[in-house]
Amino acid sequence: MNRLIRLGFWGLLVVGLLAVWEQVRTAPFMARFTRQPDQTTHSVVLERVTALGKLELVRYTFKDIVEHEQVNTILPNSRAVLIIEGEAVGCVDLTKITPDDVITQGDSLTLRLPAPEVCVWKINHQRSRVYDTQYTFLNEAQLVSDAYRRAEAQVKASALQSGILGQTRQNAVTLLRPLLGQLTKKRVGLVFR
Repeated sequence: MNRLIRLGFWGLLVVGLLAVWEQVRTAPFMARFTRQPDQTTHSVVLERVTALGKLELVRYTFKDIVEHEQVNTILPNSRAVLIIEGEAVGCVDLTKITPDDVITQGDSLTLRLPAPEVCVWKINHQRSRVYDTQYTFLNEAQLVSDAYRRAEAQVKASALQSGILGQTRQNAVTLLRPLLGQLTKKRVGLVFR
């Protein structure tokens, strides 16, 4: 009988503790210790609409390993290594064409196009990552941000060194000459400023 009473006592104690735990777990003050769903509010206002007239003609994609070091006087130099993917786009801005740039003589048409330019260069952050950081202490975010900024500038420089402007010029001729020829039924010549 004593054994049955003890068993009943322990069973009641366990059930009581489970009930207390359930009350504590669901209590409002426990909500402070558990992760709550994130809440985001947006108040978007359209600020500006801009007409575009840039004809994108070529996209270069680059992979780069960036080692960025911040030189410190007392502490060891902070260092970040990033593996980035970036892209640059070559284009011709057709909004710069004026009526004076269209010259017709008999059965020929000459169109003077604006000089090719690198209209977009950027880092693809979804395909880039921080490989390693060393001695960053409290400035890791700034160090990585500086490294990305320098890598983005290098994307444009690498595109120019790789001949993006020449490729843009070549692609403009390949695309526009047949198109304009079919539209005007004239021999088309393209020159660049």
